[in-house]
Amino acid sequence: MAIQNEPGRVVVTGMGALTPLGHSPDEFWEGLMVGRSGAAPITHFDAEHFATKFACELKGFDPLNYFEPREARKMDPFAQYGMAAAIQAVEDSGLNPDRMTQDQRDRIAVIIGSGIGGIQVFHEQTAAYIDKGPRRISPFFIPKLIPDIVSGHISIRYKFRGPNYCVVSACATGNNNIGDAYMMLQCGMIDAALCGGAEAAVSELGIGGFNALRALSTRNDDPATASRPFDKTRDGFVLGEGAGVLVIETLKHAQERGARIYAEIIGIGMSGDANHITAPDPEGTGATLAMRNMLTDARLHPEDVDYLNMHGTSTPLGDTAETKSIKAVFGSHAYKMSLSSTKSMTGHLLGAAGAVEAIATIQAICNDRVPPTINFVHPDLDCDLDYTFNQPKNRPVSVAVSNAFGFGGHNTSIAFREFIA
Repeated sequence: MAIQNEPGRVVVTGMGALTPLGHSPDEFWEGLMVGRSGAAPITHFDAEHFATKFACELKGFDPLNYFEPREARKMDPFAQYGMAAAIQAVEDSGLNPDRMTQDQRDRIAVIIGSGIGGIQVFHEQTAAYIDKGPRRISPFFIPKLIPDIVSGHISIRYKFRGPNYCVVSACATGNNNIGDAYMMLQCGMIDAALCGGAEAAVSELGIGGFNALRALSTRNDDPATASRPFDKTRDGFVLGEGAGVLVIETLKHAQERGARIYAEIIGIGMSGDANHITAPDPEGTGATLAMRNMLTDARLHPEDVDYLNMHGTSTPLGDTAETKSIKAVFGSHAYKMSLSSTKSMTGHLLGAAGAVEAIATIQAICNDRVPPTINFVHPDLDCDLDYTFNQPKNRPVSVAVSNAFGFGGHNTSIAFREFIA
């Protein structure tokens, strides 16, 4: 396993997370380690007439812990979540924007996206228009709606004037935003970046829309066990919400300021399925290409990978297709490395999933511990790898990979490594 040349090395120095398991990376990790499900009956709205009546909601979040009331009112919940996670990540990283020159802040990017954006404000403002006409539409409707607004808010708060935008690629959004930041750092365009994803789609339109696609589990009698990746009785994913943000930097920048380093990003692979607008390629050919591209970019051999955090949504087709792609890429090593789906506990956070799962993957490296896939009872002969069922596993984790795939056939795979100076 080759170490990359010094100028191109990119490290993770800060993490922020709001998840159905907890409101910080540590709380999130603790929830994963005890195998706690975040799924419960929906409280955000009356779900009585919906086919799915439960979700992995973000519980107990108070935006006033992060913003003044006037500022909070200008944000859809997804933006509040993304901003809160970014504030956590900046504080965790030790970056102090107040002590930076503007020239230094000009070389910090903010690339945080959302797969759907302000679906809750869209619902509210559509209802206002239908009820009382166009004059009742809020002047904040569009700024609260657009997926890139998290990046805008963060840039304004910290006066970061580097590249400021987001990638929107459905459930691959979080990974794609990390990937873009990583590539900018590698080529020397910037010194540091905040990157990740945020989502707040547990709403009437979110649940109703995914129900119309028949994508969600309808196991209303037992929500806590509804997300059961790789189990033969899986019947769809559980919608989740929250945000994940990383601070990543060039190694030189991090070392010059004496930053704590969690892990190193060593490669990314991307691809398209070119198959269907919602269904994955049944043979996993697009995911296969993304993982092969990741191994090439990271200069890894298949046997170098210790742990893979799978996309693992708990859908009948998706789990099987991803398993096939892992076998195609890793060969016999697919049966030797550890895998898991943390969505069994968090549900599917859509555009935030890749970023939140990147944090879980980094934590696995930092703790030499693999999070479990919970709720497994019934074996599926098509899913026969080591998915770390029901209990976490202690094992050395030097290299770990996080997969994220999205509607439209978007595939991303990111490799992380234990930091070696």
